[in-house]
Amino acid sequence: MTGRSRFVAVWRRVLGLSWPVMAEQVLRTMMRTTDIIVTGLFSPAAVAAIGLADLYARLPLRIGLGLGGGAIALSSQDTGGGATANRDEAVTQAILVGAVSGVPFVLFGLLVAEPAIALLGAPENVARMGGSYLTVIFLTAPARHVSLVAARSLQGTGDTRTPMYVNVVSNVLNIGGTVGLGLGLGPFPELRIVGVGVATAVGNLFTAVVLVLAIAFGVTRTSFTRPRNRTITKQLLAVSAPRIGEGFAATAAEFPFNAILLSFGTDVNAAFQIGRRVYQQVTGPLSRGYSVASSVVVGQALGDGDPDRARFEGWATTALGLLTVGGIGVVLFLAAEPLARIFTSDPATLRYAADFARVYGLAAPFLVSFVVLAGALQGGSDTKTPFIARTSGMFVFMVGFSWVVGVHFQYGIVGVYAGIILYYVWALAVVGMGFYRGNWATRAAAMMEERGSSDGT
Repeated sequence: MTGRSRFVAVWRRVLGLSWPVMAEQVLRTMMRTTDIIVTGLFSPAAVAAIGLADLYARLPLRIGLGLGGGAIALSSQDTGGGATANRDEAVTQAILVGAVSGVPFVLFGLLVAEPAIALLGAPENVARMGGSYLTVIFLTAPARHVSLVAARSLQGTGDTRTPMYVNVVSNVLNIGGTVGLGLGLGPFPELRIVGVGVATAVGNLFTAVVLVLAIAFGVTRTSFTRPRNRTITKQLLAVSAPRIGEGFAATAAEFPFNAILLSFGTDVNAAFQIGRRVYQQVTGPLSRGYSVASSVVVGQALGDGDPDRARFEGWATTALGLLTVGGIGVVLFLAAEPLARIFTSDPATLRYAADFARVYGLAAPFLVSFVVLAGALQGGSDTKTPFIARTSGMFVFMVGFSWVVGVHFQYGIVGVYAGIILYYVWALAVVGMGFYRGNWATRAAAMMEERGSSDGT
């Protein structure tokens, strides 16, 4: 095949794998967008409350995505190598670990949700609203873990449609519940910000239960089995740990970063939540879809014993992401203010929200390339390089640079804008070098040999 035809073939496969993920993420981001719109009808303080609560709510998300990263790496490699027994055991173990690891968050939500929001420097009314929302969300943390791990496990086998079908229904229910319970429409009581949380919690439970039933009753390509292989456990945790650490570090960096934003005013913090939401709504689904697809194609190529194909398909997927999401970033930069106006009519908040949306538009080419290459490395069982890239970038640039330039040298919010862009430039440079020069293909082959997957068992 010529170089052009190889690119086209990879792009077709990537789009076939990624469009269900994109469709699912469109509704997922629309659900979160609906949360912001509904809370925005209450007050800017309510938007800040849900934004600050989400800092903590991302912790179970990070664990679920981390375990899902380990599951998608092992399931994609074992699918490519025909090792279905090992794949099923990896999926089973990942889901069990996910369910158990969600229990501490239930206790956290019940005991210290409101003080945790107040710890961030939030005013009393913001802490009260945010604490109520967080308590409801954390009650379904185990279900959130299970839904994320189960979805990634199935995606690793090449089945991206089953998670899409389940999550589409879940997100539609979530959106309807947010509007109904938040605003008290129709037969629903007006629970305001608590209603928004209840809708999300119900969606988490629905997704987890249906995906588990689909795997248990043979609807999917994988099935549950009794865990026996400790090597699989060790490898699952080894691949997942840096991914979880990356998520925790990113969440930890969000705390001082949001404190920096709050130092400029509540309206600036609310504007950041809105500006980032605008970006995530219009580009997040594509980026997530390409990331999952790159993990699958790279992992399955390695499972098939073809590291050269894995490298080519990783770069080809990155090029597709750069072409599409990079182009959307330009549109976002030009249409930032009308898009931000959907979320708020407050003049000061709107002005800053539009600026944050423009910043993310400029960062889009770097961000999508980083996400896709991180997904490719994940398919090769390398989650340490993305961990280093994201952690160093957030603390050095998004937090450190923003504080030094924006606060210490008093350049204001402009320093924060620059810190965000520099973060993604740095993260891309690190993962790009890791994918180009790293030994991830050799390491993945050795891990497959160790767990007995190289002989198709």
